[in-house]
Amino acid sequence: MKTLNFLLHALEILVIIRLKRLPKILADRTQKEEGKMKATIRDVARLAEVSISTVSRVMNAPETVVASKRDRVLEAIRQLQYQPNAFARALIYKKSYTLGLLIPDIENLYYAGIIRGMQDACNKLGYSLMICNTDRDKDRLLSYIDAFHEKQVDGIVFASDMLHPEYYEKLTGCRIPFVLLSTHSYEYEVPSIEVDDEVAAYDAVKFLIELGHKDIGMIGFGHHHSIAGPPRYHGFVRALTEAGLEHNADRVKNAEHRYEDAYQAAHELFSDTPGLTAVFCVADEFAMGTISYLKDRGILVPGQVSVIGFDNLRMANMFIPKLTTIAQPIYQLGYRAAEKLHELLSTGEVAVLREKMQHKLIVRESSRER
Repeated sequence: MKTLNFLLHALEILVIIRLKRLPKILADRTQKEEGKMKATIRDVARLAEVSISTVSRVMNAPETVVASKRDRVLEAIRQLQYQPNAFARALIYKKSYTLGLLIPDIENLYYAGIIRGMQDACNKLGYSLMICNTDRDKDRLLSYIDAFHEKQVDGIVFASDMLHPEYYEKLTGCRIPFVLLSTHSYEYEVPSIEVDDEVAAYDAVKFLIELGHKDIGMIGFGHHHSIAGPPRYHGFVRALTEAGLEHNADRVKNAEHRYEDAYQAAHELFSDTPGLTAVFCVADEFAMGTISYLKDRGILVPGQVSVIGFDNLRMANMFIPKLTTIAQPIYQLGYRAAEKLHELLSTGEVAVLREKMQHKLIVRESSRER
């Protein structure tokens, strides 16, 4: 009996000792596992039989390394599952490998395509992407520039807003390189990428004229706070003028940036000029609002009124009727903006300062011959 009690007591002591040592055992095991996962740049260099600087050049400027060495380094990276520490890279190269994106309305489907394009380009180029929604609010936009500066982003893409002097001074004062997307500046020498809004609007209205329409209205953006509003209006006027057709203030109504605003603008447009047979809308969302208004009034589209939009959002092909529209290369605009900013960051300049991408007329169900 005494022997049994002694054995039980000894076992109890052993269990207590093991329990006390358990955290250390687990920590040691975790360290070993992490050690296996976290290879260093020295490990890569040793396995590839190259210098550490060669590994660094393969990761940051692979075109400067001869193919045989580059292939050995890439294979070593693959075998060791090497992932460079972003914080360490930022300290060494004075880069955060992060880009910032300023957009005015994250609910607008146009920016979903822009973001997707930028994100894919950033993944390819080795950047992370930070997105800030300004709501077209000046103070918020300026505070986001400060936030990007604090986060030490390498550069910023400034999308779809007017580059007011206050914004330019803030960006240049923070010494942050930036590129304009779906906007431009003729006052400042800033790289930009967009479609030609005037020509695109002209092509849309010319298409309606070629269908036989003579009484054409427009749902546009206001001119005071919109970068795209004035050139799209000028394209509308140019097409009508060249065709010898009437245009006046009653045939143009402006809306803010939402479907419901366009619905109200359509009400005002057809109340003032009920004889219109076609409408050019400066955004697909505006075209959808206009068609909804006409449907509620019992006016057939395209039977009585043809409607053409602008953007070619994904919803344009899902709406009933499917929208005839001017397609912007939305994804490509976002992708190219990231590439252009990378070019600016890498070389200090860009090959083309103010770059234009091609638009395209997409004919669907919301338009027909008069």
